[in-house]
Amino acid sequence: MRKHLGGFRPSRRMLFAAGTAAAASTVAAGTAEATPATANIALGAYGSGVLSAWEGFARAISNEAQVRRTRATDGVYMFGDSIGVQDGPALALQLSQLGISIAVHNWAGRPVTPAVDALETWAQQYGLPHRILMSVGSNDIFTPPAVAAQVERTMQIVGDERTVYWVNVQAARTALGPDIKVADQRNSAWINLQLAEAQRRYDNLRIVHWAEHLASSPNRLARLLRDGLHPSIPLGRNARNGLIISAIKSG
Repeated sequence: MRKHLGGFRPSRRMLFAAGTAAAASTVAAGTAEATPATANIALGAYGSGVLSAWEGFARAISNEAQVRRTRATDGVYMFGDSIGVQDGPALALQLSQLGISIAVHNWAGRPVTPAVDALETWAQQYGLPHRILMSVGSNDIFTPPAVAAQVERTMQIVGDERTVYWVNVQAARTALGPDIKVADQRNSAWINLQLAEAQRRYDNLRIVHWAEHLASSPNRLARLLRDGLHPSIPLGRNARNGLIISAIKSG
């Protein structure tokens, strides 16, 4: 059910408080490897860089028969990015063991807006099951303010009678310099604040707290992420998929 809708513009203080402490700990916990120079990297408006041309990257998209079968059996539609491409097959296996079908639209490098475009296309072409999994947002660290409108758009497409499970994000890419890692973490926090605000307005939006899981215990960032962004295999993949499964089982 939709709750009262209000605008959300995080202040500089909110973003600083949410991101800087975690970013500092992330940088401090990094390995002693040499830090690449960042002088020639375009940092973009938000310090994390500029989104790459993702359209030619790896993708995993279910065929029409699988989408229709998932809709008919009221399974799960998944819209993801490179983490979905990597972790989606293992998640599908776990769901199948629970008797839940899944159709995926995962595309590496893709930010939220075109993922929501794909959701809208499937809604129009096939209709929607009662569970939608959004595993996107990591590629929005380059333009974090774009997320709030797309979460709102998602909830409008899905409606009040379906549940959206949205995995929040954690990025602090270890191959880049400390300034970029701090920006990544700050922008991740900004994205997660927008998701948290949306959850206060929509009873049918469930946040899968991946970022909090990583931050809740020492060394989890190092053990469960292989590059500061993508889950390690198998530990990180299993942990993240486990959180998704638990959320779906909880309804």
